[in-house]
Amino acid sequence: MPSTTFKSACLCLFLLTYFLPSKIVAAADRPNIIFILTDDQRWDSLGCMGNDIIQTPAIDKLSREGVTFENMFCTTSICAVSRATFMTGQYARRHGINDFRTSYTPEQLDNSFPMQLRENGYRTGMIGKWGIGGKLPVDRYDYWKGFPGQSKYFPNGPQGASQHLTEIMRNQSLEFLEGCNEEQPFMLQLYSKAAHCQDGDPWPFQPDPKYNSMYSDIEIPAPPLASEDQFHRLPEFLKTSEARTRWHVRFENPELFQKSIKDYYRLIAGLDETVAAIRKKLDEKGFAENTVIIYTSDNGFYLGDRGLAGKWYMHEESIRLPLIIFDPRLPENERNMRRSEMVLNIDISPTIFDLAGLPIPAKVQGKSLLPLLKHGDPNWRDSFVYEHRVPIKTIPESEGLRTKRWSYVRYVETDPPTEQLFDLEADPMEENDLAVLPAMQPLLNRFRNALDQEISEIE
Repeated sequence: MPSTTFKSACLCLFLLTYFLPSKIVAAADRPNIIFILTDDQRWDSLGCMGNDIIQTPAIDKLSREGVTFENMFCTTSICAVSRATFMTGQYARRHGINDFRTSYTPEQLDNSFPMQLRENGYRTGMIGKWGIGGKLPVDRYDYWKGFPGQSKYFPNGPQGASQHLTEIMRNQSLEFLEGCNEEQPFMLQLYSKAAHCQDGDPWPFQPDPKYNSMYSDIEIPAPPLASEDQFHRLPEFLKTSEARTRWHVRFENPELFQKSIKDYYRLIAGLDETVAAIRKKLDEKGFAENTVIIYTSDNGFYLGDRGLAGKWYMHEESIRLPLIIFDPRLPENERNMRRSEMVLNIDISPTIFDLAGLPIPAKVQGKSLLPLLKHGDPNWRDSFVYEHRVPIKTIPESEGLRTKRWSYVRYVETDPPTEQLFDLEADPMEENDLAVLPAMQPLLNRFRNALDQEISEIE
């Protein structure tokens, strides 16, 4: 007969197993994940992406110690739609969020990576710009500091009288990490407002005053495409679009350009400080060796290129993003790597599922990037569909097909649609539209058919 002591021990073990939450998993079994999503940060606004003026030492260090993707794109270049794509891993034609009012369906929210990770034992946090319509999912996170809309860079008063929003969010991130422990893995979404402008304000880019001296003693060159010649190459309806209207208030003359570009860079300096602070806290808490950091942006941004501001259209400066994935578990010889594969915002959701050891939902259209952290994938995509069908009167709707060599776009509100075709191999800055050339009509027709086919496959 078992002893009374042995029976008591068995009973205690049974009770602990039965009554403790079944889905709490040890952090050692799965990595912690920090997903940093910045706003309107184009791919070349980091030192590690070839910008020799901007000062981003902490993010550059993350790049040197991780994997940097040189060809990361968004499938729709506007905040709400792109954020929905990050969350669902789906093209806009599938997730259906094409404005700032539409909310996730209950099914979409339930199957998104933060909800699934929490359901499977992760402690979850959301800080910053939620960016999607409908009720905020405050009760669906363990730690919630999200906000609707754009908020303000100085939410509690004028400059100098209140903390800068980036600092507030940095402190919230540290508070979240302070509440974590080694017994439970965590996942934090840090969705910054920076480097988005303050819409409707005569001072569009509003950095923390402590960065005001940065770049004050230099003149930043205008982008190569910031010329009247490039502006006049645009279709007529883009010359009067919202992107041109915003150019007037941000970049119209050299003095305004210098002020805006320097403040834009200063906002990114605040993001860099946040990355440094988070990594320091991870070290202090003993989480550094098991925490994956993903750093990217929701869309690109025109910094006066082509006489435009904003995003929305299919030019490289609008759709190309930075992406760094730092996984401390990778061996040293697989760090400081750069990947040239064409990766998309639809790929972040399946990557996070894969990192957490969870099955990727069937409706996800992206691909996990984990295989690319270690080696190439011969079956990786060589094209993607771009779509911007957001019904805003001053922003022409467009769709297109991007391959490694070609960029084909059609603006769908003219009759017939206005088409453009660029050979990125010969013309990487998309200066010469080939759609007008008679000799290119057979190729143009092939792109029309290919785009129609790919659209039918992603719906």
